[in-house]
Amino acid sequence: MSDERCVSGGVLVAFLAGGLIGAGLALLYAPAAGSDTRKKICDAAEDMKKRSEKWTSEMKQKMEGLVEEERAILKAAYDAGREAMEREKAKYEENKPATE
Repeated sequence: MSDERCVSGGVLVAFLAGGLIGAGLALLYAPAAGSDTRKKICDAAEDMKKRSEKWTSEMKQKMEGLVEEERAILKAAYDAGREAMEREKAKYEENKPATE
C-alpha cells in the first residue's frame, strides 16, 4: 500500500512539473509585451509557490498520520508479544521441576 502511495505521489509531482513547463512555454511564446509577460510569469510562480506549500502541508499531515498509525500497530504487536512471552514464562515456571 505504501508503494502505491509513493507511485501516485511521483505521478502527481510529474504532472505538476509538466504543467509548470507547459505554462512557462505558453507565456514565453504568447505575443505580449515583455513587462506583461514578466508579470504573468511572476504571478504564475507565486501561484505555484502557494499551491506547492499547500500540497507540502497536506502531504506532511498525511505522512504524520501514517507514521502514528504504524507506530500504534507496532506498539500493539510488541505488547501482544510481551504478554505472550510472560504467559509462556509463567507456564514454564509452574511446570519447572524443583531442583535441590
